[in-house]
Amino acid sequence: MNGVGVLGDVVAAEWGKLRSVRSTGVVLGVVVGFMVLCVLWSWYVAHYWDGLSAARRATVKVAPAEQPLAVSLPVCAVVLGALALTAEYSSGMIRTTLAAVPRRGVLFMAKAGVVAVTMCAAALVALVAGSVAGVVIVGDRPVATYQGPVGDVAVHLLSLGLTTVGITLVTFGLGAVLRSTAATITSGMAVLFVLPALARLLPSPWDERIWSALPGSLANQIAGAPGSSGDHGALSPWVAVALLVAYVVVALGAGAYAFARRDA
Repeated sequence: MNGVGVLGDVVAAEWGKLRSVRSTGVVLGVVVGFMVLCVLWSWYVAHYWDGLSAARRATVKVAPAEQPLAVSLPVCAVVLGALALTAEYSSGMIRTTLAAVPRRGVLFMAKAGVVAVTMCAAALVALVAGSVAGVVIVGDRPVATYQGPVGDVAVHLLSLGLTTVGITLVTFGLGAVLRSTAATITSGMAVLFVLPALARLLPSPWDERIWSALPGSLANQIAGAPGSSGDHGALSPWVAVALLVAYVVVALGAGAYAFARRDA
């Protein structure tokens, strides 16, 4: 059988394995739960808006419909990316898997591809559904964050999906290096939440520069969000995309090397 056929068989096997694991269902269930929260948030925004005076409406700022998912998807990506490989090391099933698929490079690519596609599909479906539902619920109320051009909204949602996939793959590669679920998830959460807070403590302009370069800060910059400071970051869209790709390449490269060289 040729290499493409082998890879296809391994991908099918890994997909069956991933969807049969309880943790995958839990992570995807959390994504669905936050999609529902997007709907509830939009319902709240609509009722909140109706109770505001005209003067207050001119100045108030509310988060967009997809905000709950923008916060939660990176966390789900870290958890799913970590468990996709480290769970097999914890249970010892990795030895059985390697006995069935001794070509470690093929196995690593298949696992990475399956977990990335799964997280990407879940993220994009949830983001689109939550955003569309928000627009429908808010209706013709002139809420700025719900009235953006369709193209800009689509780019923003795609940027969130892209960074979610990137974080998933970075965590997957880190899991291959660390081989510990707890260590991998802890490291991923530290990168998402601890490092940005520490970066903001640095003197200017290093606080902005380092914060902008962290994985969790790239989504708005990839989307080309207006502004060059505050929560938007200092990178251009293409630089932000290139940096995300670099994170993925380095993490997967290190993970593939560790996976191929170290004993199970």
